[in-house]
Amino acid sequence: MQKDYKTVLNQAVCEIEEKKSRFITNVKPVQSEEEALSFINSLKTKYWDATHNVYAYNICGNNIIQRFSDDGEPSGTAGLPVLEVVKRMGIQDVAVVVTRYFGGTLLGASGLIRTYGKSASLGLEQAVVVWRKLCDELGIISEYTMLGKIQNLLSSKGYTVKGMVYEQDVDITVYVPVNESEDFVREIIEVSNARVLVETRGKSYITVDMDGKLIDS
Repeated sequence: MQKDYKTVLNQAVCEIEEKKSRFITNVKPVQSEEEALSFINSLKTKYWDATHNVYAYNICGNNIIQRFSDDGEPSGTAGLPVLEVVKRMGIQDVAVVVTRYFGGTLLGASGLIRTYGKSASLGLEQAVVVWRKLCDELGIISEYTMLGKIQNLLSSKGYTVKGMVYEQDVDITVYVPVNESEDFVREIIEVSNARVLVETRGKSYITVDMDGKLIDS
């Protein structure tokens, strides 16, 4: 499992016009090639009368899968520029379809490359680029007298609390990036004078914006 990677948060659509040709970009986060192809085919059906339905997708699970199609545009002027934008922005698990309705004026190879690249970039921005971070879910069981010190540590380090249960002791579940777990446990033990129990409760990805703020997902 990757420790972290960039993807998009939402499905999105945007449109630009270049020399009377319409370029409609649809973007969707996907988890598999099957999901990407289903998305692409649905747009080919929706825009059945379009001149071209160019696409690219980049899926990075156990195996990296990168595909693109110029869909009738001159080779290398459409699908590849879309994929290159995805790769340059470092975005994974995404499918991008750029639909073109020809407006009567040829753009030339350089114009096509520029416009398809611009369309992809705008579509990805519209879909909101986010980080997915692999975290350990660590449980902290503490006496109430230690709660203030623990909360101060969590706040100062910017860790995200998944939940808190107040019973005889306080039971806190915290998301900690996997590469920081050992240091986190050491700090918790130190700040509490070893008066807490820390246990691992699993691993999961959390979604954060580009400033590191947690996004509910």
